[in-house]
Amino acid sequence: MGTAIDRRAVVIGGAALAGAAATGATAQRRRSPPGRPFLFGVATAAHQVEGNNVNSDYWVLENVASTGFPDRSGDACDSWARWREDVALVASMGLNAYRFSIEWARIEPEPGQFSLAVLEHYRRMCIACREAGIEPVVTFHHFTSPRWIAAMGGWENPEVADRYARYCGRAAQSLRDVMRWACTINEPNAQVNSYVVARGAPFKREAQVRAEAARAVGSNRFCSFFQGDSFKVRDVCLVAHAKGRDAIKSAAPQTKVGITLALQDLRQGPDGADLYRRIWKEARAPFYEAARADDFIGVQSYNRMTTGPDDYLPTPPGAFADSWNRDSAPDVLAAAVREAHRETRVPVLVSEHGINAVDDRLRVRHLAPSLEGLAGCVAEGIPVLGYIHWTLLDNFEWGSGYAPRFGLYAVDRTSFRRTAKPSAAAYARLARAMRPRLERRA
Repeated sequence: MGTAIDRRAVVIGGAALAGAAATGATAQRRRSPPGRPFLFGVATAAHQVEGNNVNSDYWVLENVASTGFPDRSGDACDSWARWREDVALVASMGLNAYRFSIEWARIEPEPGQFSLAVLEHYRRMCIACREAGIEPVVTFHHFTSPRWIAAMGGWENPEVADRYARYCGRAAQSLRDVMRWACTINEPNAQVNSYVVARGAPFKREAQVRAEAARAVGSNRFCSFFQGDSFKVRDVCLVAHAKGRDAIKSAAPQTKVGITLALQDLRQGPDGADLYRRIWKEARAPFYEAARADDFIGVQSYNRMTTGPDDYLPTPPGAFADSWNRDSAPDVLAAAVREAHRETRVPVLVSEHGINAVDDRLRVRHLAPSLEGLAGCVAEGIPVLGYIHWTLLDNFEWGSGYAPRFGLYAVDRTSFRRTAKPSAAAYARLARAMRPRLERRA
C-alpha cells in the first residue's frame, strides 16, 4: 500500500464475555504447550489501540496546524487500560498468538530514561497471554518513535540505529523470560516503496508539516518514520534491524527474531517493467538480504499491485476488491509467502493479513480461500510458522483515521465497548478446523 490515505503511508470484562458467546469458544487459563504449534492469532499496534501516546512523533504530527491526518488518534481503543479485555477476546476465539507492539515513546520518553512502570505493563501483558495459552509476538517498533528521536533527525540519522538497539536490549531484558517471538521493525520497506512509486512527490510536500513539528519539539529538524529521504531511512533501518535483533537475542536468547515486510503481490504490467525493477531493487531486495540472517520473515500482504509506466494500474473490473477498491484477491497471500520464502529460505510467519471491509460479509468471504492458499504453501513444503490476522479491533488507521474497518471486533468510539462481528466467529471456526493441516512442530 503506498498512498497518503492508507494505513501505512502517513505523511504528514463484558466485551470478553460477548466475544466468547459470539465464537462459541471458552477462554481457559492454560499454559502454552511444549514445542511450537502453528500460531493462529491476531495483531494490533500500540499507537493504533492504546491511546494518548503523547510522547511519540506521530502524536506531534497529528496535532500540528497543517496536519494531513483526518482524525487524531486520541484515546484510540483505550487498550492501554483495557488490554486485559483484548487478551480475553483473543482467548475467546481459541487463538494461541497475539501480536502487539511495545511503545518506544512510552518506554524511553527521554533519552536514556527508561520507565520501569511501562516495562512492567508490557511484561504483565506477556504473562497474561502466556497464562491464557497465547504466545505474545512482540513488535519492538511499529511506525512510531519517541518525539526526541524525530527531533534529532529521525530515521535519517545514523545515530538512531544505536539508540534503537539500546532500547531493544533494555526492553528485551525486561521480557526475556516471557517472550519467545519478537519482530524488530514493522514494514520498513513500505516508505521506500511509496517513495519510488510517487517519485518522492508526497514527501516533498511534507516541508510545512515537518517545520511545524520541529518547532513543536523545540528543534530545527523533525523526521518521522515515513518522512525524509527514504533511501537514508531505509539504510538506517537495515542497520537498526541487525543491531536490534542482536540486542534482543543477547538479552533473550530463546526468542525467535525476525523483521516484518509489506509484501503486496507485485505484478509487472505490459509497460511497467521499469517501475517493477525499481521497486524490487530499492524496496524488496535489500530487505530480503537482511532477513536471511533472521529466525523468520514476517509477511504482511493485503493487495495485488500491477505496475504501469508511472504508477500502479487501476484495479481491474470484477476483481475481489476491498473497501478502498484495491485488488484483495485471496490468492495474494500465498503469492507473497512463496516469494518471501524463495528469496530468503527462512521460515515464514504471516504477521499481518486481512482486508478493509466496511461490510463484514466481505471479510468472511475473504478468510477461507486465503487460508486455503496458505495451506497449499504448507503442502508444498514451505515452513509456515503461523497466521496472524490484522486486526483484532477497528482502530486508528494512520492517515485514513477511523474510517477503515479491518477489525474482527467493532469498537464504540465513546464507550470503547468491543462488539464481535460475524467474522470473529468465522475466523475462530477456520482456525480450529485448519490447524491439523497447518501444524508444523519444531
